[in-house]
Amino acid sequence: MELRPFKRSFTQQEPISEEGIAAAVEVLRSGRLHRYNTVGKELSEAALLEREFANYQGSRYALACGSGGYALHVALRAAGLQTGESVLTNAFTLAPVPGAIVNAGGKPVFVEITRDLVLDLDDLDRKAGESGARFMVVSYMRGHLPDMDALATLSVRRGITLIEDCAHTMGAAWNGRKSGAWGLAGCFSTQTYKHLNSGEGGLITSDDADFMARAILMSGSYMLYERHGAAPDSAVFSEIRLDIPNLSGRMDNLRAVLLRAQLPRLEENAARWNERYRTVEARLRSIKGIYLPYRPPQEHFVGSSIQFMFPGIAPDDAGVFLSFCASLGVEINWFGNAEPKGFTSTYRTWRYLDPQVLPRTDAILSGLFDMRMPLPFSISDCEHIGDIIAASAARALSKVNADE
Repeated sequence: MELRPFKRSFTQQEPISEEGIAAAVEVLRSGRLHRYNTVGKELSEAALLEREFANYQGSRYALACGSGGYALHVALRAAGLQTGESVLTNAFTLAPVPGAIVNAGGKPVFVEITRDLVLDLDDLDRKAGESGARFMVVSYMRGHLPDMDALATLSVRRGITLIEDCAHTMGAAWNGRKSGAWGLAGCFSTQTYKHLNSGEGGLITSDDADFMARAILMSGSYMLYERHGAAPDSAVFSEIRLDIPNLSGRMDNLRAVLLRAQLPRLEENAARWNERYRTVEARLRSIKGIYLPYRPPQEHFVGSSIQFMFPGIAPDDAGVFLSFCASLGVEINWFGNAEPKGFTSTYRTWRYLDPQVLPRTDAILSGLFDMRMPLPFSISDCEHIGDIIAASAARALSKVNADE
């Protein structure tokens, strides 16, 4: 039976709620978009977001800032990274992660991944010893959490400070403990394609008062740190307030009010994403030759995207598969491309870094495909998408066999 094309957009987000729009309009009418433009003891929208997100995360402190990449950069600086120091991070991540490390003065040292798209802890242990790195940015790329108990134990043994890149894991947890609560700091993104949408934006959480005081000062507090919603006591700032540079990366009240409107629905939306993920996953499991990353029972994930592999697929065959999918309206990214395409790039194309050899990661990425799971898609849409991927895989394989 001929499949009908899929005609919905893979970049469409859900609309901001009417309550969120009304709250945003109120901010616009006030004219007070800057987070410190408050009267008396009034808390700004940005400060209220910090308080509410800290409560959601179960953290003592939170800071709202301009982007997820800025959150990572400031977290590394506030943690004490010195210029030229090595920083461990996943070989499988997106460009803002090494960008933030470089921006903070560090040198990324990439760690191999497993075929389940998480850190290879043996390679991490080896490179931690070889590099002498004091810091690691663990990137939960595309929402995949490693064994967090093992990672935490290794980090303590090696004396490594963990900074968590939670851009794809807001709402996720390991054994009930939220991502972002395992290291010194959790860094989150609220860019349009993340789990909360303010176009651009970021959040940092931590339980460490000294760290958060430095991060708040770096964000550009103009000594108005008492106007934050989830900040350390003012006494923590007193000794350092004149020693910390202003790096100007604040979040404004307009973005904050949009995020405040979405936060109460985050858990509900996570469940909706996972329903869509499981629908596509079930169809993909029927495809011969495909591998789906293992999701351990300890991991509570948020399936806002799905990844699958055709191990050992040749570049031409991958191109055939992608073309078939695209001809039927299904947008899939491939991490085996020689050149960056859209939001998809790999460590091999970041030429501002020293070359590194990662054969296991290369083999995995050469057959790795990736697809967004927008919430506006219905369950029947997801079934349709799964059928198209299955049919495209079969057609690509039959074409390859015919050519042989």
